[in-house]
Amino acid sequence: MKKFNVPEFYRSSIIASIKEKRRNLDPKKKDFTPSIIDFGPVQFHLARHFGFCYGVENAIEISYKAIEENPDKNIYLLSQMIHNPIVNDDLISKGLRFIMDTEGNQLIDWDEINSDDVVITPAFGTTIEIKKLLENKNIKLEKYDTTCPFVTRVWKKASSIGTNDYSIIIHGKHKHEETKATFSHSMVKAPSLIIKDLNEAKQLVDYIEGKLPEDDFYAVFKDKYSKGFDLKKDLKKIGVVNQTTMLASETEEISNFLKDFIINRHGEDNYKDYFADTRDTLCYATNENQKATYGLLNVPADIAIVVGGYNSSNTSHLVELCELKLPTYFIKSYKEILSRDTIRHFKYEDKKIVETNNFLPNKKNVKIILTSGASCPDSEVDKVLNKLLEFFEDAKPIEEVLSEFSLR
Repeated sequence: MKKFNVPEFYRSSIIASIKEKRRNLDPKKKDFTPSIIDFGPVQFHLARHFGFCYGVENAIEISYKAIEENPDKNIYLLSQMIHNPIVNDDLISKGLRFIMDTEGNQLIDWDEINSDDVVITPAFGTTIEIKKLLENKNIKLEKYDTTCPFVTRVWKKASSIGTNDYSIIIHGKHKHEETKATFSHSMVKAPSLIIKDLNEAKQLVDYIEGKLPEDDFYAVFKDKYSKGFDLKKDLKKIGVVNQTTMLASETEEISNFLKDFIINRHGEDNYKDYFADTRDTLCYATNENQKATYGLLNVPADIAIVVGGYNSSNTSHLVELCELKLPTYFIKSYKEILSRDTIRHFKYEDKKIVETNNFLPNKKNVKIILTSGASCPDSEVDKVLNKLLEFFEDAKPIEEVLSEFSLR
């Protein structure tokens, strides 16, 4: 796999050595059991896969290259390059500015941007409408386009099946930048509809079968279907693609549910004429990180700490998985660990930041799950681990533990 030129301060010493050991032992990535790092009074369970993925490293390399190559120009990002505050704050400190926030609200008026400026497309991609707007200003996005290649692959699949008269069902969050971009690209080729989960897929089938009033469909799915979408005509042939940071297992569940619906309608022998196979659009990194989290949860632990941006979709799904099994703390930085007793963390369901006391169990041999989202630097996970080690006076030195780990 390609090696990217990522700033050294995003790299780590502890995490990098552990990942390298696992790569050497399991080059085909078939073992999803956690790496257990034993410091004596505290044990860390690290996911087999976590941290920067291919798409994120690609985006980071291109963004820093844009800054380096254009020292005297205004440099803009359409929105946050990735959903991680550490990376975005560093880019801002180097003079880069965001045109929109993650909700699509304008931060800089389009009239302020001209053909002499540099505009970077974030890893999520952008809509056809925004691309045309910038092209009309003679701004070429191709040079510094950081769109993840796995997002582009989803667009190509949607285009391909749309050309063959399939309508596109997009599993995603309709306000997320990536889903907006995918929706924009897909509806050029075919009628398109966004659903967020299996419940909405079941609701959709009820509308198709007439179990729910047709008029209600247009209200319930407002802003989630393409212009001119016809419930009766446009769902006879369908294919499912996804926002790449959604739970892969949930996308598969939705796809299988809708496939079964089509089979019941048209029979096992004919369903392929009405249901497109889109399994090859699932993002490998999201899939592997989620499988690694399931592997983590198979080993008993006391608490889980997940590191990443609070608006990161892929990180939030890791949090959701961990919360099913044990107390979980979602933090953006090591600085959120305020003391041995107190941690400040994000409650994803409530969308608020809270402080929890006595988060570390008062016991011998504390076992902590530690993982991060695909947009979180390994260096930040290092800092979280080091911060937690401060609370265990008898912990073995890091060098000794890493040496023992490498000899296993």
